[in-house]
Amino acid sequence: MYWLGIDIGTGGSRALLIDARGNVAAGFTAPHEEMRMERPMWAEQRPEDWWAAAQKATQGVLKEAGAKGDDVKAVGLSGQMHGLVLLDAANQVVRPSLIWCDQRSQPQVDYINQTVGKSNVVAHTANPMLTGFTLPKLLWVRDNEPANFEKARKVLLPKDYVRFMLTGVHATEVSDASGTGLLDVVTRRWSKPMIERLKLDASLLPEVKESVEVSGTISKAAAKATGLKEGTPVVGGAGDQAASGVGNGIVKPGLASCTIGTSGVVFAYLDRPQYDPLGRVHTFCHAVKGKWHVMGVTQGAGLSLQWFRNNFAQGSSYDELMAQARSAPPLSHGLYWLPYLMGERTPHLDAIARGGWIGLTAKHGRAEMIRALVEGVSYSLRDCLSVIEGMGVDAHSVRASGGGARSPFWRQMLADVFRRSVATLENTEGSAYGAALLALAGGGEYNSVEEVCAAAVREADSLIPGAHESAAYERGYEVFTVLYPTLKPVFGLIQQLA
Repeated sequence: MYWLGIDIGTGGSRALLIDARGNVAAGFTAPHEEMRMERPMWAEQRPEDWWAAAQKATQGVLKEAGAKGDDVKAVGLSGQMHGLVLLDAANQVVRPSLIWCDQRSQPQVDYINQTVGKSNVVAHTANPMLTGFTLPKLLWVRDNEPANFEKARKVLLPKDYVRFMLTGVHATEVSDASGTGLLDVVTRRWSKPMIERLKLDASLLPEVKESVEVSGTISKAAAKATGLKEGTPVVGGAGDQAASGVGNGIVKPGLASCTIGTSGVVFAYLDRPQYDPLGRVHTFCHAVKGKWHVMGVTQGAGLSLQWFRNNFAQGSSYDELMAQARSAPPLSHGLYWLPYLMGERTPHLDAIARGGWIGLTAKHGRAEMIRALVEGVSYSLRDCLSVIEGMGVDAHSVRASGGGARSPFWRQMLADVFRRSVATLENTEGSAYGAALLALAGGGEYNSVEEVCAAAVREADSLIPGAHESAAYERGYEVFTVLYPTLKPVFGLIQQLA
């Protein structure tokens, strides 16, 4: 028997089959269309494209494994967080989704803070309101596209749209719902005060489940579209970061993960809700029932490298870019990269922050520019870790995952910048693997998520920081922390010209 995890990412949908011990039997990825960016800081994708890719990925993984739908005992879902999917009365998509990195909704964030009160927002949801969250996106549609808002009958998150297409059920789960700006993270229920103060119709919101709860079963139409068996249970699953946390075994104190995908996330486990008083990191429900997690987010992590390749190195592989970066010295001869291509969350909470190289001279070439880019993302991830540690959260051991962490060069840089060992796991699948483990836990084979992770998640190797490199990066990080506050007034002037 197999358990299936489906992750709806930004670049593609990945399906993964595992056995009862958590061993990967097969994986298959179907790419998505590029995100549409009609204006600076806007980002949209078509939900229909996610569903098409999820079908291809599921069909593909079954074929790769030589399996049939009858062989899959349960399905778990994961996906990019915060995206706004609006369905009308006929359950048709109203408009393209404003996804996680869309930054257009600052006026709506200001309205929410004025209407509800900044301190009340944190009291009701455990987090400050951010442009990346789902709620400001919903209010942006209400303010700018009233006809589309009037058509809306249900608000879903990206993976939950795929859930609907698989099961016909409108549902979400606590970890993903935590990033909407509408969930009471402490009680793990929709916040009635937020809904009422903003005059929203509560019927827009789907039912909230725990991550291992069964949310529905595969419908007849979905069975035909995917090759799965009608009636197969679909568990709640998790937002991509909580799912990745499960896949990395971050289900007990002392462990943190650093995931480098399109965005970058430093993620740590919490036994109880804890908050950064400045709101620089997120406190969300964990996929582990009755537990929470804290995470810092770098918006433009792998996105920085992708942007460089797409615009200046077409045809180059990421391995080739890393090889060029390795040929440049640490600190890149004084060149810095600010990875704020889509604004920034941790620690700046600034939707209009801009990216760029600082310190460029005639001495610098392509290798230094790429290395500075990787260093700048690593510094930004250290910003995340520093805030989490400042909250008193124990994060003495770091596990790396995601596309960027496949590079030994980047992993070693993280160890040097973080000044601690960085481990990798035998399985590096991340979110899709976590979704499959949640299906395994929810299917009754294990008593808890913790038990599944103890059986399935194993460290493969660990890189320790180099004394010379760590000392150099400590000096480099000191300079990096000065750059954003120095340039912040300039970002405001630039925004007026955009």
